[in-house]
Amino acid sequence: MRTVLVTGAGGAGRTTLAAATALAGARQGARTLLLTTQSSAPEAVLGVRPGVAEPSAIAAAPGLYARRIDPAERFRQEFLAFQERAGAALDLLGAAPLDEDELTELPGSESFALLHALRTAHASDAWDLLVVDMPPAAETIRLLALPAQVRRYLRRLLPAERQAARALRPVLAQLAGVPMPAQKLYEAAERWERELAAVQRVVDAPGTSVRLVTDAGPIATATLRSVRAGLALHGRRTDAVLVNRLLPTGSADPFLAGLSGSQQTALKALRAEFPDVPVHEVPHLGRDPQGIDEVGALLDGSTGTLTPQEPTEAPADPWTVEDRLASEGILVWWVPLPGAQREGLGLVRRGDEIVVTVGRFRRIRTLPSALRRCTVSGAALRDGSLEIRFTPDPGLWPRTAPSD
Repeated sequence: MRTVLVTGAGGAGRTTLAAATALAGARQGARTLLLTTQSSAPEAVLGVRPGVAEPSAIAAAPGLYARRIDPAERFRQEFLAFQERAGAALDLLGAAPLDEDELTELPGSESFALLHALRTAHASDAWDLLVVDMPPAAETIRLLALPAQVRRYLRRLLPAERQAARALRPVLAQLAGVPMPAQKLYEAAERWERELAAVQRVVDAPGTSVRLVTDAGPIATATLRSVRAGLALHGRRTDAVLVNRLLPTGSADPFLAGLSGSQQTALKALRAEFPDVPVHEVPHLGRDPQGIDEVGALLDGSTGTLTPQEPTEAPADPWTVEDRLASEGILVWWVPLPGAQREGLGLVRRGDEIVVTVGRFRRIRTLPSALRRCTVSGAALRDGSLEIRFTPDPGLWPRTAPSD
């Protein structure tokens, strides 16, 4: 399945261009599903109210269906299921269970609801193209990093090697006469691990990419530069930049001509910032698009095609190790970070892991086996890539046999 995650700055028109991307795919014959967490905006854009229930979706156009994610309902379902599974432990503590009608979603529940909906839709055979109307860009980057981060926390707090002792817990539970809370904890951790691993496979799939929506304002380039660095840090692929609400050029009105000129200057800067990514121009209709016909007018007036293209090949891990032992006595780990600035760039080694910080974003990766036997001897940011230099540790590195 092809999956396109549409994000960008707040107010730039993400929902509208997510709908346009989905419509473009449907026009090319793809069975397309548009997922959104927005409540009222999709109804205005599509002209229909998206379905809410997971198995159902509302037809918005031939081949195009829409579904709205309901974080509150997802939170209630998950909380009630957890409360039922932990019933024995809660009774042991004297806790009073909560009723369904008194549950209110907690902050962060929208993120988990979206990831669950993404995994569920991706597992379906009903769709060829999945388009997701994502939160603003910075939140989207953190959201896409969430499965890997939570899985890392689970491995640290509940390491797999300690789970071997679980065989004794049923015996202990029988002796005590009550279920052991630790057993429920490990069972819950296993369910979380399975769910998160499935979401991670969707995020990392070759057919999953991010599409950035922006206006052509004076700060657009600086904003997307930071976003691009954050996406690159987590290995996310950007398939296009959609520059929204562009005014026509050549107006005789000095006011409109000035605005258009400013937009064209910003557009030129965006193309320079993304030389390897298609930058599509989306016209300003003079109003907010409402209904499929007006969304279609955006497609007709856009430069290039908004139809998501299939990747030509599966992306390899962009973090590559270069062997310079023979020439310089070092190994180099290359981390592509287009858009990154020296200010706000951080690098820390913690045991067998490396922590890379780029502005507001951070990623922790386990070192490849060869680099674990080395010490970090330097780093530099050159031409959009972070070069991390490693020198072999004589006490850990295998010695070369002397030649005859």
